[in-house]
Amino acid sequence: MPAWLEVAIRSICILIGLFIVTKLLGKKQLSKLSFFEYIVGITIGDIAGTMSMDLDIRLTEGVTSILIWALFPVAISQISLRSKKFRDFVEGKSTVFIKNGKILEDNLKKEKYTADELLEQLRKKDVFRVADVEFATLEANGDLNILLKRDKQPLTLGDIKPYVPEEKEPQTVIMDGKILDEPLATARLNRGWLKQQLDQMGVAIENVFLAQVDSYGQLTVDLYDDRIQVPAPQQKQLLLASMKKAEADFELFSLQTNDAEAKQMYEQQAKQMQQLIQKLKPFLM
Repeated sequence: MPAWLEVAIRSICILIGLFIVTKLLGKKQLSKLSFFEYIVGITIGDIAGTMSMDLDIRLTEGVTSILIWALFPVAISQISLRSKKFRDFVEGKSTVFIKNGKILEDNLKKEKYTADELLEQLRKKDVFRVADVEFATLEANGDLNILLKRDKQPLTLGDIKPYVPEEKEPQTVIMDGKILDEPLATARLNRGWLKQQLDQMGVAIENVFLAQVDSYGQLTVDLYDDRIQVPAPQQKQLLLASMKKAEADFELFSLQTNDAEAKQMYEQQAKQMQQLIQKLKPFLM
């Protein structure tokens, strides 16, 4: 067998093997790998490259080496899932750097962190005063996470409104011009509704690159031809307009009727609808 052909066959086999090993090791990002996992990855890559080019190394020997290097971190990961003590020993524990706005100098020295490095990490989180930090901890993977003091935290909708409607993830219902039935069913919608919405927009399904439905039932589309302007979703505005019309109808009925009991009922319904509109209006604008 020619040398180039053997190298090609070995490389293909090794690539398939590395793909399987990668699946076994999981989906951790490079920045989330522990130091040991990082070293294992480099070593496996070095072994694979050597096996591809060095024809004197038997394939079985190289595969055995890769399997040992790959299965060892997998075994450690499985044990870590079942034992916190073992996980703390292997991966390490988080270290508190700031508590109640005060820097813990001993913990900085323990992790070999300088004050300059701490301030740099804080600036990356858009924090420029240590006194604004309630709590800051260095995680086992090297990330610095902070909790601002209550009066320094950004204002959220929950701080203003006692009730905030649940926001669900958007469902992608069309991709590459093809309807995806499972996300459509998750949004409790069907193809008939989708076709009706697209017809109102004047868009054909095959011209849609991507379409998503949000938690309010609004459909947004991205077309292959970016020059075509698609009207913005109006479901929320239509709902608000329908509620205002219902309020006006109740008021009109109360004015038209001569029955005192019916008049009181319509006035009460109009008042309740007005209160509901005031509550929902910030979310429907």
